[in-house]
Amino acid sequence: MFRHILLPTDGSELSAAAVQQGIKFAGSIGAKVTGLCVMPMEIPFFYQKRMPKEALEESYQRLKKMAETYLSVVAKTAVEVGVAYDLVCENSDFPYDAIIRVAEEKGCDLIMMASHGRRGVKAFLLGSETQKVLTHSKIPVLVVR
Repeated sequence: MFRHILLPTDGSELSAAAVQQGIKFAGSIGAKVTGLCVMPMEIPFFYQKRMPKEALEESYQRLKKMAETYLSVVAKTAVEVGVAYDLVCENSDFPYDAIIRVAEEKGCDLIMMASHGRRGVKAFLLGSETQKVLTHSKIPVLVVR
C-alpha cells in the first residue's frame, strides 16, 4: 500500500477538498503526507517593465504568504487526523513539473490531486495541470473530482 502521499494545493475549494480526502486516506492506511504549493517564478514580463522593484518584491511576498495560507490547511488537518506531514513551497512556472519533481525527491509513492473539470476551449487555453501530471508522472496519480 502507499506510504507517502503528495498533496498539491492551489488554494481552491476543490484542491482543499482533495487535501482533506488525501489526509483522511493517509490516516486510514498509516501513510504520511507532503503538502505542496507551487508559486510562479516570474511575474509576467509586461508587469515587470511597469512595476518598480519594491512592487515586484511585494508581489512575491504576497504570493509566498498565500502559499503559506494554503499549506496551513494541510498542517491543520494532518494534526487533527494524526498524520505525519511535511510542507513544501516551490517556485516554478510549470506547476506539473514541480509536482512530479517534488514527488520524486521526497520519495512519494502516490500523488493525490484535484481536477477542476475544465472542458473544451477552457481546458485547451488554461491547460490542466492534473492532466499534465497524469501524462508525465511515473508515480501513480489519484484524481479527486
